[in-house]
Amino acid sequence: MPADPSPRRNFVVATPGRTVCDDNARALENHGRLRLIALGTRRGTRGVPPERTLLNPWIGLWTYAAARVFPPFQAESARFRLLPWFDRWTLKQLQPGDHIISSYGYANDSFDFVRKHGGRTFVDAGNSHMENFWEVLTEEHRRWNCPYPPVSRFWYERARAMLANKVDFVLSPSSHVSRSFLSRGYKPEQILRNIYPVNLSQFRPPTAPRPKDRPLTIINTGSLSLRKGTPYLLEAFRLIHKKHPSARFLLTRNVRNDVEPILAKYQDLPIEWSANLGHDALAERLRSADIFVLPSLEEGLVRTALEAMACGLPAILTPNCGTSDFIQPGVSGEVVPIRDPQATADAVLKWAEKVLAPDYQPRVLFDAGVLSFEHFERDFIGQLREKAVISQ
Repeated sequence: MPADPSPRRNFVVATPGRTVCDDNARALENHGRLRLIALGTRRGTRGVPPERTLLNPWIGLWTYAAARVFPPFQAESARFRLLPWFDRWTLKQLQPGDHIISSYGYANDSFDFVRKHGGRTFVDAGNSHMENFWEVLTEEHRRWNCPYPPVSRFWYERARAMLANKVDFVLSPSSHVSRSFLSRGYKPEQILRNIYPVNLSQFRPPTAPRPKDRPLTIINTGSLSLRKGTPYLLEAFRLIHKKHPSARFLLTRNVRNDVEPILAKYQDLPIEWSANLGHDALAERLRSADIFVLPSLEEGLVRTALEAMACGLPAILTPNCGTSDFIQPGVSGEVVPIRDPQATADAVLKWAEKVLAPDYQPRVLFDAGVLSFEHFERDFIGQLREKAVISQ
């Protein structure tokens, strides 16, 4: 889609860290609409020239130092305490008539300025509406007597205030996210599709047939936490192991403190651990498995599931995963209820019959073209034109 003959550069993208908003910035830059990207990092975004990039590396330095010094929850809370600083810094860069893209609680005062001066505000909804996020995960933390809230209450209150009256449009990556906003009073015309582009060039199915001597192998490549449904994942593993005693389970040793006590109760399971892996090694690990499982309670769009499906693995997901939008039951995986290890195990066992069949050959299980940057750019810019935010 060609750029307008005389585009006006009046979009500002502002996030304290690297996010999917980088892709929105690249799309706007390609169409001559980006005036500025403001980042709390020391490096800019590929595809955006330095003259339209403003960096505040002190924010990134503080975030890095907090992660090295504090436990995960405290480090995350310290990072969120920087948001007012980032917001004030962004506010100084704004001009009347600017539009702004940011995420939950990052730029509340900046959103106010933009709306007062004729611009539109866009929130990148990386997870469901913050009130939905908080309610679901607060209940989960109570179930497991977790001493921590789901996230920093400071961030929750800032995000809640932003969503209450500062947002014109929601950039939604999935039907789960869209439903959460519609149920809280947002109108359908305020919600724009924002299905993140994912580079899957390194994630491909194996070319050789499945090894006959490989035991049934279940994999999850994300972090482990109450939000990710880890207790139900582990219990489903136990149920599967009773039916398939030779089954093995592959997990990544990226464990939040909220599930460490729970994980200790499943030490008898044959779990094979790995560290966080680069794309090449991760793709090889996925190709060594048969079925991907993520019974998450709350997500926006799960890239790890897309990577697994690109490697030919059927995915067992909940409706709250976002990526469940890509599941065709019985063809590319199954969608199971949250907090239901029996349903999760049953779905895995159903697929086990297929993958253990002699003639089974893994294949790509969805149209990866819809995740290309080119598709993302056309969709994003097209919706801005439909909403008359930019001219035809």
